[in-house]
Amino acid sequence: MGSQAPARAGALMPMLIDTHCHLDAAEFDADRDAVRERAFAAGVAAIVVPAVEAANFAAVRALAAADARIGYALGIHPLYVGRALDDDLVRLRAALEASIDDPALLAIGEIGLDFFEPGLDEARQQRFFHAQLELAREFGLPVLMHVRRAQDTVLKHLRAVRPPAGVAHAFNGSVQQAMQFLGLGMALGFGGAMTFERALQLRRLVRELPAEAHVLETDAPDIAPAWIARRRNEPAQLARIAQVFGRLRGEPPERVAQRTADNALRVMPRLGRLLAPALARPGREA
Repeated sequence: MGSQAPARAGALMPMLIDTHCHLDAAEFDADRDAVRERAFAAGVAAIVVPAVEAANFAAVRALAAADARIGYALGIHPLYVGRALDDDLVRLRAALEASIDDPALLAIGEIGLDFFEPGLDEARQQRFFHAQLELAREFGLPVLMHVRRAQDTVLKHLRAVRPPAGVAHAFNGSVQQAMQFLGLGMALGFGGAMTFERALQLRRLVRELPAEAHVLETDAPDIAPAWIARRRNEPAQLARIAQVFGRLRGEPPERVAQRTADNALRVMPRLGRLLAPALARPGREA
């Protein structure tokens, strides 16, 4: 492990963390460096980039190696399980063993279940998901989870395996389901979808869930906020997403950044290593 101890929850000054951004995606091939720099210029202190299949493990690691403000996760996404080989779970284990001392490795992800997309093998999805949850427990890493129309089944697997912590990315379940995720040590990811006025259920979750529930994310290049609907999303949009979040909760931007960063650090403790340089700047509390 690196020598820098993780920061503790409650120690952070206000800073924005994009807890879910596919910065390695082909949509960013033409201007990836500019996209990254726009995000940091907009006040984003750290970006978490999850893998989606074994073929892009090296790509997300390389992004983190090139910029100390970027962390990564390794995992096999439910939408990619159909083309994954059973040996890819072995490859994931090997990649985790090789990277576990890398301070930029933050979690196992993106993993989960998708019962919305037609034509997917639900049994195979569940087998891969369960196996990756077991890896998370074994390696002591949190999980970044895709949960689409599958909240109750995801909860069943979480109860059975009990990984250390994690994030239910792009959460869109009920208040009751949300509280069950929180009870299992998870946080819930909110991003561009809740910026649409018609997203009544998401906005209710933003307003009514307790302070420890939320983390912020973009899922860029996907889930663009209302003001760039149907266009490419990017992590610089997190600042304006946070403003909408704050208006919904009646909280100032500084409070939103503080609280959601604390929540992100709680469920992904290794984030402290990415945030250490920001914490060390003049005007930051250690």
